Amino acid sequence: MQHAYNEAISAWIADEVPIGAVVVHDEQIIATAHNQTRTQNDPTAHAEMIAITIAANHIGDWRLNECKLFVTKEPCPMCSGATIMSRVGEVHFSFEDPKMGGLGGAISLQSLELSNHKPKIVKGTMQEECRALIQAFFQIQRLGSKKS
Repeated sequence: MQHAYNEAISAWIADEVPIGAVVVHDEQIIATAHNQTRTQNDPTAHAEMIAITIAANHIGDWRLNECKLFVTKEPCPMCSGATIMSRVGEVHFSFEDPKMGGLGGAISLQSLELSNHKPKIVKGTMQEECRALIQAFFQIQRLGSKKS
């Protein structure tokens, strides 16, 4: 999770929402990414989406059954859907997102009854650090918008 946190710092430096993601396969990091929605002008350029694409290209298969995704915040419904569709074996995230989380925070795509794939979910790793990073980012953003 520390590597995902470092990616989140890179996102902040790039003026992106500070979310980072890492994909691990056979105990090796095979993909790292951070949010790039503003940089790429692409609403789908979330850290998880980019990391999943990099991991699939690295492995040479869209099925990531043996992979673990580490992300600094609960994935949104789009990213949660991508983890399920790519068959990621485990998803580790730092804290739940009660407004937009797709793995239990706001909704649970993992509980789709007809889905054949349900990744193992692990939450709470580096929870305080990751939550504090995002909260600080948005506090600064709000202060900046009040000055305008």
